[in-house]
Amino acid sequence: MKPERFFGRQYYIEILEKRIKGLKDGYRQNIALLGDELVGKTSLIFKLLQRVYDNHIIMLYLESRPESLESFCRRFIGVLLYNFLSNSNIPLKEDLGFLLAKSEKYIPKTADRIRLILAALKKRKKNGLFTELLSLCESIHQESNKFCVVIFDEFQNLEHMDARNLYREWSKLLISQKHTMYIIASSARFKAKNILSNNLSLLFGNFEVLTVEPFDIQTSEEYLKFNLKGQGVSKGLTDFIIHFTGGHPFYLQLITDVLLKSPGLSLTDILEEMFFSPSGVLNQRFSNYLKRFQDNLHRQDYLSILYLVSGGSNKINDIAHLLRKQKKELLPRINYLIEIDVISRSADFLAICDRVFSFWLKFVYQGKAESLTFDAKNQSLLFRDKINNMIEEFMRSVSSPIAERFTELLRQFSDDMIRIEKRKVRLDHLREIKPLEFKGRNLNHGIIGRSHDTLWIICFKNDLLTEDDVAEFARECKKYRHKLQKKVIIALHDVDSNARLRALEEKILTWDLNNLNQLFDAFSKPRVIV
Repeated sequence: MKPERFFGRQYYIEILEKRIKGLKDGYRQNIALLGDELVGKTSLIFKLLQRVYDNHIIMLYLESRPESLESFCRRFIGVLLYNFLSNSNIPLKEDLGFLLAKSEKYIPKTADRIRLILAALKKRKKNGLFTELLSLCESIHQESNKFCVVIFDEFQNLEHMDARNLYREWSKLLISQKHTMYIIASSARFKAKNILSNNLSLLFGNFEVLTVEPFDIQTSEEYLKFNLKGQGVSKGLTDFIIHFTGGHPFYLQLITDVLLKSPGLSLTDILEEMFFSPSGVLNQRFSNYLKRFQDNLHRQDYLSILYLVSGGSNKINDIAHLLRKQKKELLPRINYLIEIDVISRSADFLAICDRVFSFWLKFVYQGKAESLTFDAKNQSLLFRDKINNMIEEFMRSVSSPIAERFTELLRQFSDDMIRIEKRKVRLDHLREIKPLEFKGRNLNHGIIGRSHDTLWIICFKNDLLTEDDVAEFARECKKYRHKLQKKVIIALHDVDSNARLRALEEKILTWDLNNLNQLFDAFSKPRVIV
């Protein structure tokens, strides 16, 4: 058995540990971890719990789930007392009465407050209990000088408790509690952002939002190399797995587990078993996922939108045209899909949030839905052909120079808007596109393109992008007298922080590999794996 290794989350761990250390130093900053389902938020939290060794810090982890206020209160108190006593050399039991009796010696006032909460629960008096419960952390600090870090996983499920004015009461505590830090996590990204901006947006005590993304390309490569060592999997195939999964840890693990258990299977065999087979783990997962729309009045609209987006018809105007519906009629359906985190919107472009689900919609769902014969063998052959064609297209693409691939992408631009990071960019229709050679010391090649009113000047940087590179590119751009210029540096590796600042000054866009692949995704082209 291979030893376990934690991949690619050091950035998040370092921020969380820094914030916990800051709590002891008088600086309290709450954290919100947002990310897609199964992207690794809980694994990240568990790793943090393993790494925090401090007798003055009480770590409380609670998975928020639909339950009564009484059930939640008892769980919270139990976890609080258990972790308070964890370093006391007392043999512990997961029994609330036992924990309360043992804690009373050290924190008698807090123990009295806990008894009052439990008594109120017995009498079904619930008003103010949520506030009283969270206030126990400050009470413990007053008696023991210990700080509390409270972690609520899938925190939005707290709404299911019968606690009145939940967020209003909590927001008051966030302002007043100076010795308690909250880490909240959620897979419901759209809803969580609304809660944070509308209900928990405070001048003091507000949340720092960390978005937990899938693994980047380098981390995905390290993960596959570590787990598939000795399996003889080619570089081209691992690159395709990274492209296919988008670096999502859950899907990377699924595929590597099958490769390890059945090394003789081809990737097409594996995807057929997981994706296409009625008993396949992903086929069942995604089929069940679609059942959420089963009884919805607009079920067919939702399914049609999802299928079209997965197939590359991912602009609202195109979807309206293909479905023969008015744009204003479709927008409420699209907004609903955004609100439940099924799709995301980047200006004019839509995308399925779960990349692998998108492939399933494209290769499995529609094929079965449109089949007239229900011939499973024939459908299986068609599925395998589609997968093999996708693998072949990817292999052809990765063998082409990036500048050549990007030139082909530029030809697809048609004046649509896309949001790259926080900035909207118009993808001008270019009438003329040519290769561009730079005569400077650090920059070699690029592309120049002309629309009816804008000149695009693009260069590629294969290694670290520095401030000197940006300055050199700015000088090259000044050689062109065209007033409206879009100046873009595509950095295929890291970008120096000073380079980013200089680029802002020079009004130069710096796109990294993630930004570049966002564009390739928008036009349904294979990703760049460097």
